[in-house]
Amino acid sequence: MAQDRNWRVIQWATGNVGSRALRTLIEHPRMELVGLWVSSPEKRGKDAGELCGLPPTGVKASGSLDDMVAIDADCVLYMRQGTDWDEICALLASGKNIVTTRGDFHNPARMDPVLRERVEAACLVGNASIYSTGSSPGFVTEALAIPLMSLQREHGLLTIDEYADVSSRNSPEMLFRIMGFGAPMAPFDQRRAEHLKGDFGSSLSQIADAVGLVVDEIEAVGELSPARADLSIAAGTVAAGTVGAMRTTITCKSNGRPVMRFRANWYVTRDIEHDWDLRESGWRIVTEGDTPVKVDVTFPVAEEDYAAYTPGLTAHRPVNAIPAVCAAAPGIRTTADLPQILPIYA
Repeated sequence: MAQDRNWRVIQWATGNVGSRALRTLIEHPRMELVGLWVSSPEKRGKDAGELCGLPPTGVKASGSLDDMVAIDADCVLYMRQGTDWDEICALLASGKNIVTTRGDFHNPARMDPVLRERVEAACLVGNASIYSTGSSPGFVTEALAIPLMSLQREHGLLTIDEYADVSSRNSPEMLFRIMGFGAPMAPFDQRRAEHLKGDFGSSLSQIADAVGLVVDEIEAVGELSPARADLSIAAGTVAAGTVGAMRTTITCKSNGRPVMRFRANWYVTRDIEHDWDLRESGWRIVTEGDTPVKVDVTFPVAEEDYAAYTPGLTAHRPVNAIPAVCAAAPGIRTTADLPQILPIYA
């Protein structure tokens, strides 16, 4: 991987994470922003700098796939809501590598065979590659799991707990209506567990398969726990006895034995009825085997800076992955077959 060259990059979408990635590309010493795709008609025609709080760049936002295909670019940072397979295949066939935060590509073996064949054919036509990554899934389920497991010769169970205190988020629609905090206790909506199962199951099983623990079953279970007392959060109020925390567990099994596990612990209060050992926002990774380890990762930022901080957790690793993905062989690439992702600072 050449460290003395620049990369021409298209940013695809400008949501919360996409906007941070756009800003990072513009400020990066080795990246040149050459195109910008947006879904909103109100953003089309605006300068990329204006859309992320920077001075003008001369790159205007477009909503046209044809415009993006026509641009001479090394890579596309694909960060839209949902995966448009026609877009993906057109970009790859035009010779553009893709790094995406979409979770559809973590484990090619678990993709829909028809879609996988389409994508791999487009990669061959364009001599291009595509790679999924982010913070979770991505960094914590793959990039951090691999070196911890490299200390072992006998593997028991890898458990990743993700803790997210969302009490400071002033988003009533998201917290109360969509996620269900503050709602009366009821059976967990299994559709939510199945949604996480797709992305996290694929990511974890990629690593398990790579080390010879071939995953033959992925299980998803959701749980709710009520708040023990009335409380006020940034988005409103949560009454005692209503949903104060939720936990979703994704377990990958090999020959009936759990080998990889991810637990998403999201909460507005730690004062709940169940003993879930809730911690401050971050991750806890535990390996069980002949050389067990436990690693705690937290985010040392002030509460008032948290909203501005968190998009970088997801946006920065895809930006840093661009050189490795551009240098990779054509096809759907994974963390297990790419070299270690190194940031370029100068």
